[in-house]
Amino acid sequence: MTSPLNVLLLGSGGREHAIAWKVAQSPLLAQLWIAPGNAGTADLGENVPEVPATDIEAVAALAKRVRADLVIVGPDDPLALGVVDRLTVEGIRCFGPTRGAAELEWSKSFAKDVMRQAGIATAEARAFDSVTEAHSYLRQLEDAGAAAPVVKANGLALGKGVVVAASFEEARAALETTMVSRAFGDAGSRVLIEERMAGPETSAHAFTDGVTVRHMPFSCDHKPVFDGDRGPNTGGMGVFSPPGWLAEADARAIERDVTERTVRAMFEAGRPYRGVLYPGMMLTADGPRVVEYNCRFGDPEAQALLPRLESDLLEICWAVATNTLDQVEVRWSARATVCVVMASGGYPGSYSTGARIEGLSDVDADVPVFFAGVAPDAEGQLVTSGGRVLSVTASGATIAEAQARAYENVGRIHFEGAHYRTDIGARGVAAEAAVGAPR
Repeated sequence: MTSPLNVLLLGSGGREHAIAWKVAQSPLLAQLWIAPGNAGTADLGENVPEVPATDIEAVAALAKRVRADLVIVGPDDPLALGVVDRLTVEGIRCFGPTRGAAELEWSKSFAKDVMRQAGIATAEARAFDSVTEAHSYLRQLEDAGAAAPVVKANGLALGKGVVVAASFEEARAALETTMVSRAFGDAGSRVLIEERMAGPETSAHAFTDGVTVRHMPFSCDHKPVFDGDRGPNTGGMGVFSPPGWLAEADARAIERDVTERTVRAMFEAGRPYRGVLYPGMMLTADGPRVVEYNCRFGDPEAQALLPRLESDLLEICWAVATNTLDQVEVRWSARATVCVVMASGGYPGSYSTGARIEGLSDVDADVPVFFAGVAPDAEGQLVTSGGRVLSVTASGATIAEAQARAYENVGRIHFEGAHYRTDIGARGVAAEAAVGAPR
């Protein structure tokens, strides 16, 4: 056990609100700062809105000023910019991977190389820096009678840089949007053209200090904006955990042959990985295969997973940062969770903000509401300020019970133009009906 810790948390979304909510429960916490934070984290610590998480020098200066013992990095962008490397120079411990280790997320082509060398199952893919060469490869695939592929921006694109093309015409349009129009900025200067996989998806989070791995429960994200997985992909419209349909043998194979093998591969490559490693997985007819890596908690996966965590999150983060994770027990509740995201109408396209949010005081006390696009107006009333506004997480003995409670509470919250999916967790409910309560 260590003395009370001063903690600086980086980020401003629902994920960071959930992390702050859990860290604030720790007896190890002395003080908590959140940069820049949001309207929800303001109730749990001190927001520093003038310091963006991506301003690495400002973050370093802030960490020194508040004498942070630990910096917890929430989003992906600061990791790709090397915030952990910069803070390490200052002697400040961090929960999150270095820039070199986080390349698993900020470069999909690097991740493919790691998987090939480590023998980790994933889709076949080729990377292109030239749109002309990429178009030529598409023609080769089409002439060979292959199925239309997946087109992915190589870099970070807020979860939106992937097009699962229904036709080669759509794949060509995706190349133009990504590489020529630069819809995703520099993230699209290189693309991957990837074999299309089929099957249900699951998220496989784990804590690791570079050697020891502590697996989290599996969860399932819902990316498309509309019910039935229709419409464009978003940052995530909801999550349920655990997926009762996931066979125990597949779960163990993912943990052993993907997560643990990746941690070993990164250690052997001289890039020890510390933080949360989150492979997105697809259960194909040929077995589990990696869709992509994420180098932090998912959002909204964190909002569904952290309410299931019975152990002290701050103790875990400190153990990861100090290479002592083998000394910490990580316990999880057997209860299921369903997290429903409420978004502004029009998201992920254009949307309006400034709508007053009502009904938050009517939500059940044991149903946390995590803020993302929420801010106070001039009168101190909470209003919408982003695309994904908030997420509502309920727990239950089963997915069905958690789902019913989540939607009951979502129905008490109102703002103009509010949009949410009505089928979050439906696959989990169906699996329970077929095989019983979740594992």
